[in-house]
Amino acid sequence: MAAVWQQVLAVDARYNAYRTPTFPQFRTQYIRRRSQLLRENAKCGFEPGLRRQYLRLRSQLLALRYGPLSEQSSFRASSVRSSRTTLDRMEDFEEDPRAQGVRGHRRSVSRGSYQLQAQMNRAVYDERPPGSLVPTSVAEASRAMAGDTTLSENYAFAGMHHIFDQHVDSAVPRLQFANDDKHLLACCSLDGTLSIMALSPRPPSVKVTLKGHVGPVTDFAWSLSNDIIVSTSLDGTLRIWNTEDGRCIREVRDPESSELLCCTFQPMNNNLTVVGNSKHHLQVVNISTGKKVKGGSSKLTGRVLSLSFDAPGRILWAGDDRGSIFSFLFDMATGKLTKAKRLVVSEGSSICSISARSWISREARDPSLLVNACVNKLLLYRVVDNEGTLQLKRSFPIQHGSQLVHSIFCPLMSFRQGACVVTGSEDACVYFFDVERNTKAIVNKLQGHGGPVLDVSFNCDESLLASADSTGMVIIWRREQNSTVARLPLRPCA
Repeated sequence: MAAVWQQVLAVDARYNAYRTPTFPQFRTQYIRRRSQLLRENAKCGFEPGLRRQYLRLRSQLLALRYGPLSEQSSFRASSVRSSRTTLDRMEDFEEDPRAQGVRGHRRSVSRGSYQLQAQMNRAVYDERPPGSLVPTSVAEASRAMAGDTTLSENYAFAGMHHIFDQHVDSAVPRLQFANDDKHLLACCSLDGTLSIMALSPRPPSVKVTLKGHVGPVTDFAWSLSNDIIVSTSLDGTLRIWNTEDGRCIREVRDPESSELLCCTFQPMNNNLTVVGNSKHHLQVVNISTGKKVKGGSSKLTGRVLSLSFDAPGRILWAGDDRGSIFSFLFDMATGKLTKAKRLVVSEGSSICSISARSWISREARDPSLLVNACVNKLLLYRVVDNEGTLQLKRSFPIQHGSQLVHSIFCPLMSFRQGACVVTGSEDACVYFFDVERNTKAIVNKLQGHGGPVLDVSFNCDESLLASADSTGMVIIWRREQNSTVARLPLRPCA
């Protein structure tokens, strides 16, 4: 029943742009009210057949009133194309001869120990059905404690907690909850501003708007203490903001005057930020001085679109618009970057999003990378050594061919069976996937956006999920109240 009312809401949302084009606030109020009414009616127990008939009639009437919607591009039937490198072997990048001795010593020691653990993981993994996660003795005990609880019960998000529309008609490419926070959310927009939103106390509101960029804002990141946000823009600047009063503390211009496309903090040292630009360059910047770090730069094969560190901050992955993912070794003492490995996921397909996780769940201890790559699939890789070498573990079908769509790991570990990832999609839906299921991996599907969903973010206790789309709408989804499972204390995964 709930699935039918969400389909009705999705139809209304897709036609919403045609309603009062000069009065966008009305469109937001309309969707809020429709969501409320449909949820209330869903509890009344109407015949499923009548609900489906209503959905068909509603779709026909809206099509007669506003005209038929253009069909979204269908999934490409082709799988991830073969490339110069296989998914099991990434290219090596050697330094100049003077540095080979030091580099070789590092490989013979640290890489060997990592590979031994990776081989042990694979040996156990190969005994499992394809797609299963690495089991441990803890796994069976934790699953016994969880009983028959499922991810579908745990991730039963449906109701709309709130809708923000301050960036209406300009795409919101990124959004993120503050670190270890339930009610503080930020997003950036192609209108050149960022918003920090407070979801509590009620009603939710925009706490502060960050203004200063003169071009579309492409990415941002919270510092660990949430007192600073860094942002990148097509105007060629990196800006550092005070999150309390919205002041711009510092502006750092790209020396090449190129468009800045992505950024991320070094997790162990928030004085350092890594920035990627449109001229294929990656650069480590000291935000305290506004200067580049010596040795902290490298070049990719295309425009740098996505960045992600592992939890200890020793490995950095970067994705470009030519379909390549590079791994870099980060020197914690100097900030120097050393190029290590390269994987060509699909020639010419943009690597829009990279998320790293030390392990997906308490019983799956293998490091993983979640990737959106414009190949109509969400890709899950295993990290097999301490140089960031990747092996494809699973893929999940989504509609993703051109937009900069992002995905995330669910932030909490628990005793429940399974492990979940969430992604946006160009069909205006939010998808939850169980990475352990061999078939029917979709755990939940949220409908309500009027355009491609570009980014998603959980708050720290997974009680709220935020999603943003290409029309500028930000929807806050809340978990259904009767959704309870056996869980660990609220502790984010590393």
